[in-house]
Amino acid sequence: MAKASKETPMMQQYWKYREEIPEDALLLFRLGDFYEMFHADAEEGARLLGITLTKRSNYPMAGIPYHAKDNYLPKLLAAGKKVAIVDQIETPQPGKLVKRALTQILTPGTLLEENQLDAHKNHYLLALSSTKKGFHAAWLDLSTGDFQLASDTDPRRLLPIFNALDPREIVLPETISPGWAHREDLRDWHEQFDRFCLEHPVTFVPDFQFEGEDGARVVIETLGVHNLNGFGLDKDHPALGAAGALITYATDNLCAPPKNLRRIREYRSGGTLLLDPATMRNLEIFKSAQGTRKGSLLAALDRTVTAAGARLLEQWLAAPILDLEELNRRQLTVKAFIESPGVASQLQESLKQVRDIARILGRLQNRLRNPRELGGVRDTLDQLPAIREFLGKIDEPPVTQLLGSVGAFDELRDFLSASLNDELPGNLTDGGIIRNGFDAELDRLRGLTTDNKTWISDLERDEQEKTGIKNLKVKYNGAFGYFIEITKSNLPNVPEHYIRRQTMVNAERFVTEELRQKEKEIVHAEEKALAREEELFKAVVARILAESDALGSTALALAEIDLFVGWAQLAREWDYCRPTLDEGDQLDIRQGRHPVVEQMLKADLRGFSTTQSFVPNDTRLSASGEQIALITGPNMAGKSTYIRQVSLIALMAQVGCWVPAASCQLGLVDRIFSRVGASDELARGNSTFMVEMNETANILNNATPRSLIILDEIGRGTSTYDGLSIAWSVIEFLHGESEAGPRTLFATHYHEITQLERTLPRLRNYSVSVKEWADEIRFLHTVTEGAADRSYGIQVARLAGLPPKVIDRARTILNELENEGNVLQQTLREPNARPAPKPKRKPAADPVAGDDGAGQLDLF
Repeated sequence: MAKASKETPMMQQYWKYREEIPEDALLLFRLGDFYEMFHADAEEGARLLGITLTKRSNYPMAGIPYHAKDNYLPKLLAAGKKVAIVDQIETPQPGKLVKRALTQILTPGTLLEENQLDAHKNHYLLALSSTKKGFHAAWLDLSTGDFQLASDTDPRRLLPIFNALDPREIVLPETISPGWAHREDLRDWHEQFDRFCLEHPVTFVPDFQFEGEDGARVVIETLGVHNLNGFGLDKDHPALGAAGALITYATDNLCAPPKNLRRIREYRSGGTLLLDPATMRNLEIFKSAQGTRKGSLLAALDRTVTAAGARLLEQWLAAPILDLEELNRRQLTVKAFIESPGVASQLQESLKQVRDIARILGRLQNRLRNPRELGGVRDTLDQLPAIREFLGKIDEPPVTQLLGSVGAFDELRDFLSASLNDELPGNLTDGGIIRNGFDAELDRLRGLTTDNKTWISDLERDEQEKTGIKNLKVKYNGAFGYFIEITKSNLPNVPEHYIRRQTMVNAERFVTEELRQKEKEIVHAEEKALAREEELFKAVVARILAESDALGSTALALAEIDLFVGWAQLAREWDYCRPTLDEGDQLDIRQGRHPVVEQMLKADLRGFSTTQSFVPNDTRLSASGEQIALITGPNMAGKSTYIRQVSLIALMAQVGCWVPAASCQLGLVDRIFSRVGASDELARGNSTFMVEMNETANILNNATPRSLIILDEIGRGTSTYDGLSIAWSVIEFLHGESEAGPRTLFATHYHEITQLERTLPRLRNYSVSVKEWADEIRFLHTVTEGAADRSYGIQVARLAGLPPKVIDRARTILNELENEGNVLQQTLREPNARPAPKPKRKPAADPVAGDDGAGQLDLF
């Protein structure tokens, strides 16, 4: 932007702030009743907001009313713009340049206002750097104060949590360490991280802001502690540089250090179940395949009634844990609420009246103070006695523990009830915040204002009687203050002591000396009353913030209660069971169902009167026993749904939720991997097959015997024999020569692979049943032991509506190909072929193999 050679003092002030903010930010400059934009900012702002672009002294300008700022800002932010706000910080005086200050820079990751945030989603700002010690990250939700850091020698262990956090903004150093670029083993990481950054706003800051020693100092000062030992961190922790960079970035944009940070936690990938980006996408954990919340696991598990409870669910799904003690606590809490449905229902009704205390505190601590939010704190505290009473009715240790975390706040509750009006304004300057009778001085000043306004009414009546002018009015406006208005037909009756102020089309406006003096008294009293009310408001805020730590703990406890009560409701409604978790290598699910598909089928039943219902199935896997289940069957039979449901049940169990099954025993899973579906990445030059191979390579290189893997149609993106060869080899690799391997569900159309049951002792064949008659098929969606004898592809094609001529020709071609024989089968029959030992099966009485003795569903 080019400056004019001669600028007014106001424009000089504007340029001073324009030079202080990032070049890519729009500057909103408070000028009286408007926020103005100038030059290129005006042109871009007018285009984005659809407002009028004007000119002043030959440069473009555009403005929005200051009171409507909150209506316009979301549009700019949604367009990906950063917005700097320069406010007036003193009352304008004639002939004097008003003082202004940069009060905030709004960026995607540093938003705090309620209308700028999704109440049900966390709002993280993420910083990432690397040193010789490894890869380091920190993330911060300014709206709640959640602050974490992590460090790892292998960034591939960090990427899953980054994707789960879904940060609103990423902060990176301006220059990337050479260590990022020259490690051949991190090629996949580079590609995934590049994709991750393309999907999120990225801001680059100077490298020195990531310096470790300064970062530790900034974190210690911001948290107000002498050292970080109380958080289990050493001052030399390598991720403190990233943590310090986050605080510096937040401070620059809030124009003050964030005041709601109380602690910092270390995230350890070894303590959580890791989900790579492909798995989160394939299992539709946070979003459906259509990119919506509806149809995701998150939506299926969400029965919360508070925003904080919904965010806690998102946090737990982002980092499922491996802590058996904590998982047991969560399960038992859900159990207690399941067994007390009346109390749970009462709790839920009270929780519906609870406000978002964590975010309210965040705004109050960071100087964003809306009087209505004080009412939100008061209304929440009013619900605590009932919530504590309901919790006290359940005599179970985990519920008693929650009760101990919910404070009473009797004194604060009484103070807020006594000090605040029932109905509160949205702005401090509107007045009417403090209740009458709370403060004697405020009551006196308000009395003066009321008495003076009564005097105005009396003056109008008296003047009407004295002058005989019945339509004489005493009015007020901001430009002229109080005045007497008389229509022109009555001007001959105007007294001599009236002083003319303004001539209108049909009337004249006058003042009297007496009215002028009274106006000064009224304005003075109103100003004093507002000033006194502002003092009292600040005192109320200070009283709340004095108990912010205890309020924050209570807010977290209320979020947990909300989540557990919701899960209890979910378990009752859908007949979920409590899973048994241990450190073993078993996965034993009886009558398991897909949590999302089951709910969506019921929704369809309600809406369309269909007769469909979900068909449950069993699953039994063991890392050291029945490790690989090879599943064959036609398309549309339910293979993909079945293998996904197993992964989702395992994931649900490791966040502490009950699961859709008759019973479930699970040895804790360290990672869930999936390769399902097909997607091109044409913009990156990657075909479906390349994406498939990248994801498969990630699985094979990182899976452990504690992992759970689901693979669907490996190799279908290339030629038949290439695909078959790859699928065959992948299975052999997963099985390996050791005594254990990752628990694996492998769905395929390559029937030749079923021969591997003869040579791989930990592999079992299963198929999805169909019923066939008169060349028609019906899908039973039941998984049974044994390989499918055919693919039924032509029958499925008929169901899809292919023309009869195509179907008939396809049948002819199929018969010809089958008559030619199978090259692979011939290879297996060669004399030098590898022997095919009989699969080692456990006796029927063994709890892993089942005890039905019927030979059906040994594994399931």
